[in-house]
Amino acid sequence: MTGFGKSAEIIEPSSEADASWAEDQDEAGLERDAEWRQCEAGAADHGQRLDRALTLLVPELSRSYLQQLIELGAVQLNGRVHQRSSTKVKVGDRLAIELRPTPQSQAFHPQAMALSPVYEDEHLLVIDKPVGLVVHPAPGHWSGTLLNGLLAHHAGARMLPRAGIVHRLDKDTSGLMVVAKSRWVMDELVQAIAQRRVRREYLALAHGRWPGPSTVRTEQAIGRDPRLRTRMAVVDLQRQPGKPAATDLRLLDSQALASFFHCRLDTGRTHQIRVHLMHLGHPLLADELYGGRPLAGMKRQALHAWRLSLDHPVTRQALSWQRQLPDDMADALAQLQLSPPPSAWAAAASVDWPEIQ
Repeated sequence: MTGFGKSAEIIEPSSEADASWAEDQDEAGLERDAEWRQCEAGAADHGQRLDRALTLLVPELSRSYLQQLIELGAVQLNGRVHQRSSTKVKVGDRLAIELRPTPQSQAFHPQAMALSPVYEDEHLLVIDKPVGLVVHPAPGHWSGTLLNGLLAHHAGARMLPRAGIVHRLDKDTSGLMVVAKSRWVMDELVQAIAQRRVRREYLALAHGRWPGPSTVRTEQAIGRDPRLRTRMAVVDLQRQPGKPAATDLRLLDSQALASFFHCRLDTGRTHQIRVHLMHLGHPLLADELYGGRPLAGMKRQALHAWRLSLDHPVTRQALSWQRQLPDDMADALAQLQLSPPPSAWAAAASVDWPEIQ
């Protein structure tokens, strides 16, 4: 995107823009007491969606936030307010965006809460997320989220995109999450996750007796479900948009009504374990979005982020944490007469996974 990389500039209240730009600003009614950024699209930018193009002009804001600004009328295309994110940018187009808070962003305020840290230093934080805690503000959940708690937990969080959150757990999934406390560490963790150097392991309770081998690798691409846009699905990449996804499953115990799995993520797609187990015909207990039903007292999807392992991004020390099952899953195991993992298995659970083709 050479055009944005070379011509983007920040217009501060006291700065002087190029004369032609200044005329356009006055004609378009750009407020001089606001912060505006503007650029001219180059040849490499031709054909990009407006919202995607703006992510290069304002890289510190998420694409969804930029879409909100477009809808609010904070974006101008060739001197006129433009409110369609899908509009294609053409070479020579002039873009201007006012960096203003959206109604949603105003919900991003500090809220003190018990974060249950299991590890913390000046660089990163590992928490044991409880069931019911939403990780990031979204429609219907503009307060009381993990992000709000992080903003109250340490001052540096307000300087970081998403307050340092580098991966997410669903609202009703419990367990371990790592959060960055500086921008450099955040970038390092994002890269480590992309390169499969952060190991995330889960315990899951699924419907039905498992008829297959004790270990299996599921490699099925995941994308938006074309029939129900609120959920994800296994998709054929030849015909539908999506991303490759791989999950390693190890059977711990199985009875007539349910099976107990140890799951390892090789990729981190939205709802990945939930989608893959549904695709295999064994949805998680109580996961109604993906075909599960309440059973053995479970009222939320029976998924727990049990173990998290990584190399510290600064010290390079190998670190690993694990947290026992929450009470509801432990009680369900007992009711279903499924055996919890013995301590010897737990100590070596993440070692020497066989390569299943």
